Amino acid sequence: MTLQVDHDAWLVVIDPQVIFAAPDSDWASPFFDDAFENIRALAEVFGERVIVTRWLPTADRDTSWGEYFAAWPFADQPADDHLFELVPQAAGLSVLPTVDLPTFGKWSEALTDITGPAPKLVVTGVSTDCCVLSTVLPAADAGAWVTVATDACAGSTAENHAAAVHVMGLYPPQITLATTAEILAASSH
Repeated sequence: MTLQVDHDAWLVVIDPQVIFAAPDSDWASPFFDDAFENIRALAEVFGERVIVTRWLPTADRDTSWGEYFAAWPFADQPADDHLFELVPQAAGLSVLPTVDLPTFGKWSEALTDITGPAPKLVVTGVSTDCCVLSTVLPAADAGAWVTVATDACAGSTAENHAAAVHVMGLYPPQITLATTAEILAASSH
């Protein structure tokens, strides 16, 4: 199958936030900077069709999220804490407001209000083995066409990144795996 990225595709940048990039954060990906170089290259091509998401710690503590925050107390901060800000290099990636959600997955009404219900998406971001995977699978299940820019995603570890990419690769043709170079070459923007 030949990779084609249509002019109506959206680039979705999952959670380029301080909490996932700062070296002193328990959730920092050691691959964030390398992935972000590829995210920036893709964003330049997608122009105004870029959506940036943020994870915010606003989930109901009476649900299983309560136990989650007990396990990760450093992340149990007010939503306006510096940890949840976009990294400086993400400023200006999108002309749209960020899609802020208290869930790992960003496939939501807030996202489809922008993209429509069955969009073509190119997904990037962090962490491959959590928020990216949790966005990609329900998007494909809902009928979206999803291309995962594998080298524009950053996992918690190299092994976890590879495992998540492997799982997403089990869902063709709804999910396609490609490198940034392949996506740029196939882009008709």
